[in-house]
Amino acid sequence: MIEYEESDEFKKDLKKLVKRFPSLTEDLATVKRGVIELRHLKNINNLSTFEIPGCGTEEFSYWKIKKFACKSLKGRGNQSGIRVIYQWSSSSNKVVFIEIYFKGDKENEDRDRMKGAI
Repeated sequence: MIEYEESDEFKKDLKKLVKRFPSLTEDLATVKRGVIELRHLKNINNLSTFEIPGCGTEEFSYWKIKKFACKSLKGRGNQSGIRVIYQWSSSSNKVVFIEIYFKGDKENEDRDRMKGAI
């Protein structure tokens, strides 16, 4: 079982995006089961998650979810443009959500935010 946590910045990001994409909260719950748990508990790589190189430590690593199906973005499937950045700790089976953004608004993750999450 994975323990999930959200950073304060992630909560703010999510609140803003839910106004534009109302299904996002439900979609995130689906991603937890269908992407994160498959990747980290069952070691099934469905090519949705990618480790961000050069950011992790021995204790934890950072990951980006690129294939995020958002029901509010009809017709785009899992290439909706929603990106989720999270920190994974294999020793404690814990995920901390760091950032969520729409690729149309922002090109890449905030590396400073990731450093601040340590």
